[in-house]
Amino acid sequence: MKILMVCLGNICRSPMAHGFMQGLIEAHQLDWTVDSAGTNGYHDGEHPDPRAIQEMKTHGLDISKQVSRKIQKHDLETFDLILTMDHENLSYVKKLSKDLNVSNKIHLLLDFSGNKETEEVPDPYYDNRFKEAGKLIQDACKQIVTKYS
Repeated sequence: MKILMVCLGNICRSPMAHGFMQGLIEAHQLDWTVDSAGTNGYHDGEHPDPRAIQEMKTHGLDISKQVSRKIQKHDLETFDLILTMDHENLSYVKKLSKDLNVSNKIHLLLDFSGNKETEEVPDPYYDNRFKEAGKLIQDACKQIVTKYS
């Protein structure tokens, strides 16, 4: 399975999701790949936010070498599962995919979490809620591994 994690700038939430999923893939020895991208190119070529890197270190995961990029139309055909962090990202990806038959691949990440309190991973960039975002992301990633492995 090929999974793409998507957020706005690809420096906070989607790199964290990429890191959690990569850790689970390795721990469960799955023949899966994971990548991440953003819906805008503001941070193309940059590494994740230092606060995201620090939060992931508390889980024993290193995301410092990831590099931000903008999602491309070809990603929609390459990946089996495209998981967005919020409704705005979901809308963008669905618009990008409008002339492709891939809508069944595109979901909110938290659709897989079982968490009924929120549908979106809050963007921690401005309010520093990296621990909260990380918990939501980690729980959803675990559920995806359980469901598809």
